[in-house]
Amino acid sequence: MTVGEFTPFLRLHPRDNVAIARRGVDAGTVCDVCTNSGDVIARESIGMGHKLAISQIKKGEPIVKFGQIVGFASRSIRPGDAVHEHNVTMGDLDLDYAYATEVPETPKGNPERTFQGYRRANGKAGTRNYIGIISTVNCSATASKAVARRLREFDLSDYPNIDGVVALVHERGCAMEFNGVDHRQLNRTLAGFANHPNIAACIVLGLGCETAQPSSLVESHQLTQLNVPGQPDQPNNSPIMMTIQETGGTQKAIDRATGVLRELLTVVNNVKREPIPVGELIMATECGGSDGSSGVTSNPAVGMTSDLLVAHGGTAILSETPEICGAEHLLTRRARTAEIGQKLIERVKWWYDYASKFGVVINNNPSVGNKLGGLTTIYEKSLGAVAKGGSTSLNAVYEYAEEVTEKGLVFMDTPGFDPPSVTGMVAGGANVVVFTTGRGSCFGCKPVPSIKVASNTPMYRRMIDDMDINAGTIADETGASVEEVGREIFEKVIAVASGKKTKSELQEIGDEEFSPWTPGPIL
Repeated sequence: MTVGEFTPFLRLHPRDNVAIARRGVDAGTVCDVCTNSGDVIARESIGMGHKLAISQIKKGEPIVKFGQIVGFASRSIRPGDAVHEHNVTMGDLDLDYAYATEVPETPKGNPERTFQGYRRANGKAGTRNYIGIISTVNCSATASKAVARRLREFDLSDYPNIDGVVALVHERGCAMEFNGVDHRQLNRTLAGFANHPNIAACIVLGLGCETAQPSSLVESHQLTQLNVPGQPDQPNNSPIMMTIQETGGTQKAIDRATGVLRELLTVVNNVKREPIPVGELIMATECGGSDGSSGVTSNPAVGMTSDLLVAHGGTAILSETPEICGAEHLLTRRARTAEIGQKLIERVKWWYDYASKFGVVINNNPSVGNKLGGLTTIYEKSLGAVAKGGSTSLNAVYEYAEEVTEKGLVFMDTPGFDPPSVTGMVAGGANVVVFTTGRGSCFGCKPVPSIKVASNTPMYRRMIDDMDINAGTIADETGASVEEVGREIFEKVIAVASGKKTKSELQEIGDEEFSPWTPGPIL
């Protein structure tokens, strides 16, 4: 796609039979980038990011965007008609997965490029320096929040190297099979945060009678209280875990946990940033509140950032399995091995089966806001979403919250809902998040910084206090290139990893977004 001189519409691929509005246009607007047979006149107003038919599309024929099928005409569509829910149906695709047939070479970057991060006792690289309270069950959530609140009431200005205190609370932890799939996945998620390089010290707080026992979590994942070089795992024999019931009630548990963590403030504050190779960054990519511009501007720009990070030896995580449905064949071709591609398709099939058990279809995924922004089907949304993965080979597929150890582009099986999706990637080790949005998602994710990338300029200007970067310049009169914005995001990632606060951090957003995914039943 070459934007060139500003015109009201974009045709993204020569095979496309729709064009995309770069701004809201009125009926009668000329689309002069459309077909070989001449200009097309819009028969009705078209919203920014929405689609205009540029040729006759008969009922049952495919709607083509990005050079790929995004749906099928539910009735005859004339050139100049708006193309959306009223005349498009999802239909079924017959995709050729062609495993590992188009594996690209790994690009070369600068292995000596560094960021200013925290080197942890376990050897990992952190981008923030947090204290965490890990709640094993919803029943200890209130007490965990109280501990965090009490710690914040101390004058933390005396501890300038501590970025904050976060209570990691959630709605589950009981009414599940002990050591069953959900329990193991919850433990994996909680342990991923407790061991996360952005958490310097933590305590595990439970009720006492829950299925997700603190002892099970600590022992199965060998959790330690401190992740600070040169310090014992549990200083002065302070407990890494406690329960409200054994401690003697809510208030006593709050007092004791607060006292334990307060004694660690000086130790945590003594940690200093140091140069660490950019290749140790693990970047989670997410799109939330997407619109018709997301797959044209912000997501491809993040894809360029992913390529740059991979070239420097780093890791980029693509996720949201329901939001690659209809585009998974583009990833299987790039899989480093056939086995990696097949594992991806196994996860896609699992989601179709999972959805059917509840009487829903994958195409229920586009939200009200997605549709208002111009996205019609999950196929269209997915084709835009996978652009965040750039153009490098797919090197691994991980289960939810599984530790990410492979370099390069990898995929993690997560839901499409942003909080549990990002929670899984952070539990897997992501130490920075790049989050694209078209409608204006205000997302933070303590203890990991979240960089917001706007897909369109009007929303960026309207929500300037929440957005870090404007990728809308790719489609507006500015005429920025995908490469230019991708490099801007890459430099922002390094600056944020080195301590620069994101807009969400400046507003203290991120305490409520911890959301472990447990897909099984509540017993």
